[in-house]
Amino acid sequence: MSEILFNGHAGRLEGRYHQSDNPNAPIALILHPHPQYGGTMNNKVVYTLFSVFQNLGFSVLRFNFRSVGRSQGEFEDGPGELSDATVALDWLQSVNPEARQCWVAGYSFGAWIGLQLLMRRPDINNFIAVSPPANEKDFSFLAPCPTSGLVTQGNIDEIVIPSSVTTMVKRLNTQRNISVDYALIEGADHMYNNHLVDLYKIAGHYIIDAMKKKAPTRKRRGRRKKSELEEETLMIEADSDNINDNIETDDFQDDFDDDE
Repeated sequence: MSEILFNGHAGRLEGRYHQSDNPNAPIALILHPHPQYGGTMNNKVVYTLFSVFQNLGFSVLRFNFRSVGRSQGEFEDGPGELSDATVALDWLQSVNPEARQCWVAGYSFGAWIGLQLLMRRPDINNFIAVSPPANEKDFSFLAPCPTSGLVTQGNIDEIVIPSSVTTMVKRLNTQRNISVDYALIEGADHMYNNHLVDLYKIAGHYIIDAMKKKAPTRKRRGRRKKSELEEETLMIEADSDNINDNIETDDFQDDFDDDE
């Protein structure tokens, strides 16, 4: 994993990037939660999402929005952060010109930004939205939602009201040719304390299933061999069993903040 700096519209942006060994590997952009409540690219949930994509062979980028960490600029509560995400995706695509798929994943505030990015970028094939703040932010722009995806939510979330997310997902699934999977995780709060393994497994298996469904419609060079998919399934099942142990180690703790 590399530390990177790239230019945004408000100045330098700081990121962490994993480059796949496969030049045709799909790419994923991970967006962190609210900067004014301690959200950074090193958040536990963000790091979990990053790890899922990395372990499934993606080239993956997470970065700090403007005003966070070493990223320059001032917080704008939406427009500026969407600009940052656009620049980050441009950078990710520029270093992976042969990528056959493009995903965006966001957590809380980052999910709101990620879904706005989805509406503006037809090159995004799929999304994961973790605890999208449907009780605080307007998601009516998802009309129509351009692609299928996954939404996860903790059923004891004290910040995002679970019923508001359930309502949002139901509305999305009334749209033609769109299927949004919904995982309501029992016992999970907004921080997914003690439920990061659940999140890892749900996200990982969704990614694998979505890649299987999309593979036949891609160009020949982008198709996934059955043996590769089987290997990825075994990899994610084995790796998810170790996440709780990894989180308890000092090395893992040093790589992300405890705050959202």
